[in-house]
Amino acid sequence: MAQPEHQIEDIIALFNQCFLQPYNTRLVKGGDEPIYLPAGPGQPNHELHFAHGFYRSALHETAHWLIAGAARRQQVDFGYWYEPDGRSAEQQMIFEQVEVKPQALEWILSVAAGIRFQVSVDNLNGEATDSNPFKQAVYQQVLTLIQQGLSTRAETLRLSLCHFYGQSEQLTPEQFDPLSL
Repeated sequence: MAQPEHQIEDIIALFNQCFLQPYNTRLVKGGDEPIYLPAGPGQPNHELHFAHGFYRSALHETAHWLIAGAARRQQVDFGYWYEPDGRSAEQQMIFEQVEVKPQALEWILSVAAGIRFQVSVDNLNGEATDSNPFKQAVYQQVLTLIQQGLSTRAETLRLSLCHFYGQSEQLTPEQFDPLSL
């Protein structure tokens, strides 16, 4: 059986099938910058916008949404700060600490979708830093998530991706190679 190609419309449909009704949240192809907008006047649904219509951006923003608790999902961008590209080494270290869990979950979702994951330090114009500790932290977080089990929402989407893309439902450490980062 041939696997479906990775189309933006598919990830949007899968997310919305899983979360539009129970969480009043829909995934939206966005513009230059991703953003999460809670429902409010003139906007009946919470909206998770991913950047440029990129499939990987959709998975990354979805990972942030899956991690955010109920209170955070009532705030624009979950109430988090974002320091854009061009960060100092100190700012980059803080960014990486915040990004470990979302990127680990994104990696798990990428495996479920059958696409290659690439860790992102998202600081092309900033001070150069060693990304190896961050990569190792993301890998260790993947192992922790596998051991502890995913949240109900994360597991719902993971299984939906597995079914749609014909991937195994099993989630094992052997599916993740730290040298591929």
